[in-house]
Amino acid sequence: MRVTVPAPTLTSTVNVLSTMITPAVLIMACGSLILTTSTRLIRAVDRVREMEPEIEKLTAAGDQRAAGKREMIMVQLDRALTRARMLQRALALLYGALAFFVGTSVALGLSALSNLAAWIPLVLGLIGAGLLFSASVMLIFESRIALAATYAETDYIRSISR
Repeated sequence: MRVTVPAPTLTSTVNVLSTMITPAVLIMACGSLILTTSTRLIRAVDRVREMEPEIEKLTAAGDQRAAGKREMIMVQLDRALTRARMLQRALALLYGALAFFVGTSVALGLSALSNLAAWIPLVLGLIGAGLLFSASVMLIFESRIALAATYAETDYIRSISR
């Protein structure tokens, strides 16, 4: 017994393409977040690399002011490392979300052309949205750590300028 698939009409084609646009918008959002998160990760790694020569210089100096600055830099180093780890995890989540949104778009197209279960694109889209949400929450926490580091550095600069 042969199953015949009806020829697509203009209306059904437009409906499928309209449905496939939603994942495309989410794909673009993920791409934008991946780009900015990658930039933030690069800056966090560069910040760690900038601290190394400064710590070596301060370790050689034995005065109390150098010890205070070394302590402040070590705290900043811990924060920068925490930020880098969070950004790496957020990037992994964003890449996962991107993959699931692309999968959703492909599954929607296949679903329209065949008898693919309609729940498959829905599940893929929900997983992608969950990953995007998780990455966004992680990026919020990372930005709070970055802001706290800036505040601490500003407080230190104010304390030595008095």
